[in-house]
Amino acid sequence: MSPQLAEAFAVLPDYLGGHMRLSMAAIATAILVSLPLGILAARRDWLAGPALGIASTLQTIPGLALLALMVPVLGGTIGFAPAFVALTLYGVLPILRNTIVGLQAVDPVVREAARGVGMTRKQALLDVELPLALPTIVAGIRTAVVWVVGAAVLATPVGAASLGNYIFAGLQTRNWTAVLFGCVVSALLAILLDQIVRSYEIAARRRDRMIAGLATFAAVVLIGAALAPGWLDTGSRQTGETVLAEAVGLEGRRVAVASKPFTEQYILAALIERVLEAEGAIVERRDGLGTAVIFDALANSEIDVSVDYSGTLWTNTLRREDMVGRYRMIAEVNAFLLAQYGIYSPGSLGFENAYGFAMSRDGADRLGVETIADLAGQGVTIGADTVFFNRPEWTGTRDAYGLQDATPRPMDSTFMYGAVRDGQVDVITAYTTDGRIAAYDLVVLDDPRAILPPYDAMILLSPDAAADDAVAAALAPLVNAITPEMMREANRRVDLDGETPEQAAEWLWEEIR
Repeated sequence: MSPQLAEAFAVLPDYLGGHMRLSMAAIATAILVSLPLGILAARRDWLAGPALGIASTLQTIPGLALLALMVPVLGGTIGFAPAFVALTLYGVLPILRNTIVGLQAVDPVVREAARGVGMTRKQALLDVELPLALPTIVAGIRTAVVWVVGAAVLATPVGAASLGNYIFAGLQTRNWTAVLFGCVVSALLAILLDQIVRSYEIAARRRDRMIAGLATFAAVVLIGAALAPGWLDTGSRQTGETVLAEAVGLEGRRVAVASKPFTEQYILAALIERVLEAEGAIVERRDGLGTAVIFDALANSEIDVSVDYSGTLWTNTLRREDMVGRYRMIAEVNAFLLAQYGIYSPGSLGFENAYGFAMSRDGADRLGVETIADLAGQGVTIGADTVFFNRPEWTGTRDAYGLQDATPRPMDSTFMYGAVRDGQVDVITAYTTDGRIAAYDLVVLDDPRAILPPYDAMILLSPDAAADDAVAAALAPLVNAITPEMMREANRRVDLDGETPEQAAEWLWEEIR
């Protein structure tokens, strides 16, 4: 068995358990919401239309957007809660719709017959109408199960453990084994659950209790096997407050470390985990979160430590578009974060990972391009990560250098470097510490007007973590300890040599020491 496959199996109980807990809770809640609402709406046209309209509207929102939207709606909370709420909303429509359709399809003659033999409305509903509508209702639950289990892989960016952890991390670190493993396991899970619910549907149509019993047994075995490791592990844990109260220094303290969804961040999170665990901390990783999600969670002390970049904070958080010197920017960012949010930075890591416009050497030579200014009038196609074209850096660069005729092409950062190497785009906004710049023989264009801001990597501590000197003291060896060359090599080891972020972090730690 390959090391990558062995690693995937090692974390399967955590990821599968998290996926199952999230999916089952959302499906159960969707059923509890949809069935009573559907029963009420089936006989009240004034309620059926609005209820289905709202549920249908929620269904049109892309899953990832709905999940991300729940974070600010819930006050910056990350993890299980926003994912649970979003997936519950996602599961409501098919159950609600089929409940209404199933009950409205019951022959009025049957209803009248039930009333004629002396049944009350409640008795007629429970003993006649619902049994007749049950196959249709179960079919709606079956659809909801497939939708929710599939959408649960998108919970990773909001900090909830799921099988999506394999996919998001694997895409960014080019670990295709992890991507394939996550896809296969989530597909198998959806198929198994779909077949179990299908058995209930068959049992409802045939009035067959044996099939229902077998389906129940299969469901209990599957769900129990998936959930047991998580519940057993949870049962032995203390709450965060208890741990903090009993901890001496970092011994036994739980520290949540977050990372954004790209290679460098995974490596730095693994490095921080390595350093904190050496001091006795129990580290919980929250990998693959979005920039805004991390910042809100950090400000609310939902996570304790992250690494962000001065230029990102300058534009996103301080809402500044003016350019100042590198060290002044760090100082102003630090002062603002501490004053406004209680977030403290014990220092920068020592390297800058800025945006840089990069081209293949052949492409630059062919077009005679050496600086960003030389791109004006060339009609080039520019590939960038999905957020760059919405940032002030793009509008500032475009306007300053006359790139209005350039064609933006957003894509995942994993694929940018191969795209420019293979001529699918002319230019990309590369990360200057990415090892693929040298490996693919790319040329980073000069920025003579210094439009692009500096991006020093900064350690950030939440208000709760900042109040404990032991956390900052443990991370002190990392301050100004990583050179751009070291970070570039660590990134290269993962992106090109196939090492895990943990292996690259271990190499980086040996270099620092």
